[in-house]
Amino acid sequence: MPSPEPQDLDTGTLALFVGFAAAESVQAALAAAGFGDLRFSHGYVFQHLIDAEPTVGDLATGLGMTQQGASKAVLELEGLGYVERVPDPRDARIRRVRLTGRGRAAIDAARTARAELEERLRQRCGTGALDAARTVLADLLDELGGTAAVRRRAVRPPR
Repeated sequence: MPSPEPQDLDTGTLALFVGFAAAESVQAALAAAGFGDLRFSHGYVFQHLIDAEPTVGDLATGLGMTQQGASKAVLELEGLGYVERVPDPRDARIRRVRLTGRGRAAIDAARTARAELEERLRQRCGTGALDAARTVLADLLDELGGTAAVRRRAVRPPR
């Protein structure tokens, strides 16, 4: 059987593979910037910490996982220096998870890497073609019901 050509893949699979390749590019840039200990899956946690300081329970709910699983992820990121647990200002018995300076720096590095990737793609495809592709992908995301999760910063890993 001949090897498949990318243009012969269905749209969802092709978009998935493009996403995987883009994520790998960002991961390589993060490693070069000194954040090589971050994994793709950590991004699911980070999205909940950009604008909030949730409890582990809140984080578990947002990620669609058990509290034990969320606690394990927080413990790992805490050990790597990306997050810290702090007392709630209104109730010291409650612990909240927040990004450290290193966590914020990693987010900045990832944003820079994604912007550089966008520019590389724009140079390769041209502004019109890339904008058209982005419009189609955004329309497909909306058609498949994923737009609201993006807007809420609540994208979950696939099951």
